[in-house]
Amino acid sequence: MRGGGRGAAGGAAGAPPAGAALAAADVVLGGARQLGLVAGRVRAVETWPRDLAAAAAALPDSHAGQRVAVLASGDPMHYGVGGTLARALGPGQVRVLPAPSSISLACARLGWPVEEVAVVSAVGRPYAAVGPELHAGARVLVLTGDEDGADRVGRLVAERGLDAELTVLERLGGPRERVGRHPGGPGVPPHDRLAMVAVHCGPDPAHEGPAVASRVPGLPDDTFATDGVLTKQEVRAVTLAALAPAPGELLWDVGAGSGGITTEWLRADRRCRAVAIEPRADRAAHVRANAERLAGAVEQTAGLATAAGGLRVVKGRAPAALAGLPRPDAVFVGGGASVAGVIEACLAALRPGGRLVANAVTIETEAVLADWHRRAGGRLRRIAISHAEPVGSFTAFRPALPVTQWVHTAPAPQTR
Repeated sequence: MRGGGRGAAGGAAGAPPAGAALAAADVVLGGARQLGLVAGRVRAVETWPRDLAAAAAALPDSHAGQRVAVLASGDPMHYGVGGTLARALGPGQVRVLPAPSSISLACARLGWPVEEVAVVSAVGRPYAAVGPELHAGARVLVLTGDEDGADRVGRLVAERGLDAELTVLERLGGPRERVGRHPGGPGVPPHDRLAMVAVHCGPDPAHEGPAVASRVPGLPDDTFATDGVLTKQEVRAVTLAALAPAPGELLWDVGAGSGGITTEWLRADRRCRAVAIEPRADRAAHVRANAERLAGAVEQTAGLATAAGGLRVVKGRAPAALAGLPRPDAVFVGGGASVAGVIEACLAALRPGGRLVANAVTIETEAVLADWHRRAGGRLRRIAISHAEPVGSFTAFRPALPVTQWVHTAPAPQTR
């Protein structure tokens, strides 16, 4: 298998060694535009079907004994077909011949150092993922898959109250290359479907304040859509520190409420994944809204076990609602810790080294956590927060309800 790519030219089709690989191939796969560049110069061509991942996995059977070359635009190993082929066939079965990527070409046209740029793909993915990258001073490159991609990005800029310039870069590296600049906001005209949209945000902060741009946990409470059932800011920050999200890890948020913990877990890294379990439909709607607006995560109903940035909302009550879910790396029990079987089910599901964090504000639930601490160890602590508030013409600290927190780490399997 051969794979390669660059801007509009798609695989630097005429340059060695890519040209030699194409000449030796029994069949060349690609999109209609890429295949048009090599028409009449290779033995046979085939257009990829709509389900590219399935077609890639089927190549050993569908093209048995054939030498296959693949043409691609963009960087084949950055949200590209090279990664799809390597996952499906194994890295040892794919030889990638990259050329200057569309990302490098775009940064060259803009004069932007690549290491200072955030890159987000919206090709077959939600545009919401762009949102968390938009903040004062940010430079963002968005790979689009729609003719109205720049307009969608402009609307996200406007929603955040940012002053920004949008640059639409079409057919980079080809004879019909076009670069157009537009003010940030809605109303950007249609463009080539596979264009790149560059966003340069001005220095003025967004109306939501700099805290929304920060990835440090503990967003202000009023940032969230909520009916009031929300782990409060300071406790949320301590809880996230105990959950310790790492790239690609999966969280169960049991009794998710408005989804404060789910949202901040997903914000920690774009590869983090979460399942939020919540019985009430109105609160489940808040989970989805907060995760999309603040973490750029849109609910997925399939493929959660492997999808980066995946969110799934399960309407139901633990422990029954936990059945069949993929094993978590961390579990937060914010509601239902006193329900029989909930803690047991969560502990049984945890991966070795996984973390369980449970919070309690009532004496009854506190007693349950104290008993689990006695039986299973871990850390038991009380979090007490007070805020200064007016008392007549003076100021005094008013305490919030204290929170008892149990933190448990699943032991690693014993080896002989």
